Amino acid sequence: MIRIVLPHHLRTLARVDGEVTIEIEGQATQRAILDALEARYPVLQGTIRDHGTLKRRPYLRFYACEEDWSHAAPDAPLPASVAAGVEPFLVIGAMAGG
Repeated sequence: MIRIVLPHHLRTLARVDGEVTIEIEGQATQRAILDALEARYPVLQGTIRDHGTLKRRPYLRFYACEEDWSHAAPDAPLPASVAAGVEPFLVIGAMAGG
C-alpha cells in the first residue's frame, strides 16, 4: 500500500480524512501513484496535474522521504520506503506572495 498525504483543500474535494492509501501495480513512480489516485478519486483529475499535459500544477510540490521530487521525471522510481508504505508520498500546496 502506498500512503499519500494530500493538502487540506484536496482532501475536502475528495471527501477523505487523513492519509489516503492506494495500491499500484509495478514500480512506484509519481505517474503510477497519481494515475491510481485519480482513478480512485476522479474528482481530483486536473487538480494535481494538468488535464492535457499531465504536468504538475504550479503551486503543488511532491515530497518523498524528506526530498523534493517535484522536478523529477514522472517515471523515476520513488524510494523503496515509499513503495513499501513506510514513508508517505506528500502532495504539498506551495505558498506564494509577499
